[in-house]
Amino acid sequence: MGGFFGVASKNDCVFDLFFGTDYHSHLGTRRAGLAVYSKEDGFNRSIHNIENSPFRTKFSSEINDMSGHLGIGCISDYDPQPLIVRSHHGTYAIATVGKIDNLDELVDRLFEHKHMHFLEMSGGEINTVEVVTALINSRCNLIEGIRYAQESIKGSMTIMVLTHEGIYLARDKYGRTPIAIGKNEEGYCACFEAFAYLNLGYENYKELGPGEICIMTPEGVKTLVAPGNQMKICTFLWVYYGYPASRYEGVSVEEMRYRCGANLARRDQKESPVEIDTVAGVPDSGTAHAVGYANASGVPFSRPFIKYTPTWPRSFMPTIQKKRDMIAKMKLIPVHEMIEGKKILLLDDSIVRGTQLKEKVEFLYESGAKEVHVRSACPPIMFGCKYLNFSRSNSDLELIARRVICEEEGENIPMDVLYDYCDPDSDRYANMIEKIRVKQHYTSLRYNRLDDLLDSVGIDKDKLCTYCWNGKE
Repeated sequence: MGGFFGVASKNDCVFDLFFGTDYHSHLGTRRAGLAVYSKEDGFNRSIHNIENSPFRTKFSSEINDMSGHLGIGCISDYDPQPLIVRSHHGTYAIATVGKIDNLDELVDRLFEHKHMHFLEMSGGEINTVEVVTALINSRCNLIEGIRYAQESIKGSMTIMVLTHEGIYLARDKYGRTPIAIGKNEEGYCACFEAFAYLNLGYENYKELGPGEICIMTPEGVKTLVAPGNQMKICTFLWVYYGYPASRYEGVSVEEMRYRCGANLARRDQKESPVEIDTVAGVPDSGTAHAVGYANASGVPFSRPFIKYTPTWPRSFMPTIQKKRDMIAKMKLIPVHEMIEGKKILLLDDSIVRGTQLKEKVEFLYESGAKEVHVRSACPPIMFGCKYLNFSRSNSDLELIARRVICEEEGENIPMDVLYDYCDPDSDRYANMIEKIRVKQHYTSLRYNRLDDLLDSVGIDKDKLCTYCWNGKE
């Protein structure tokens, strides 16, 4: 995943750029960069590895040497960016958020059209941002180039391009990731997370529609390509990835999570009520879901785990599974007084591989919990994401739901059988949930239903991507 922030200001933009980019630190853990432009000094850029040190530490001294009225910043889990590119379009800096599923195909196509080379990163990988720039540069102007890149890429691609004229903003053609714009007296800013500009003195101005392309200058924001009619924004942004204070398509992340937990509680009370002493959430993204559940059920909320945040990085991101698990365990501190003798309902945003949650549940039992009932705020994840890098799963068989299905059906599973497992009213679904429960040693297990989840978001269901849960394109 990743996030970015851009500023077009009548005055120096570096202060806002630094803090606005820093506010996207929850979206990436590997690379970060800033690029600025001023009429006096031209383009200036800095990129750092942030795997072992947070963004603010790496850039706090460096920004004293940067200045400009236009700037973009990016935090990424993959490619070093922004890149500065010199081409027939002139010099520009570029940052992206997205995923390219047909990377090899695009590279071969560019080689056929006499693109001479790409620089390899460590491990032999090509920087996908460089591929995007090559696609853009293969057309006669930036707008045509950006549209060509987005049409050519299978996956998703949201793009921010810094030029001497202004900052071009291009949301993915299906709007899978957002771009929000804020406004103040000095100019405008654009970003992935809308909350990032509020403390900097900006007010909400607009959100770009799917496929919309704008140019942002200190004087205004002009639409160059009108938004399309089809939207498929990632629903998982509300469930897990989005910061609680953010909002997408006018829907608050925190409010959605409250509603999501409340829907789970109402479904439990209606179909399979359980006797519990307390409701708890796996911090941080499970907390709001749990509060919603507690409020709707009337069962008190508690915190048997306290998250130690000052030094531990995000556990979902590291490449090595063993490292992810170790970090997840180390940064959650138990409160034994809130555990011993309790019947606990533990709510998490999702169950992906199941490894970390199983360890948490086992620890609760070891600490004296009487029962541990587990609830997932979203349905079983059945398909690896084709559109965004929200998980480092190399195979669908890393997903616990798919592993259980494979044990039952064998490796070559017809799609109609998989779809039946996605149906919460089917016998296959019930059997899968029970096998996961037994495998994970939960007292009881329920996943949120997709219809209840979409109801929690509250916008047109046709505008939401649900591929990871039901395999629907």
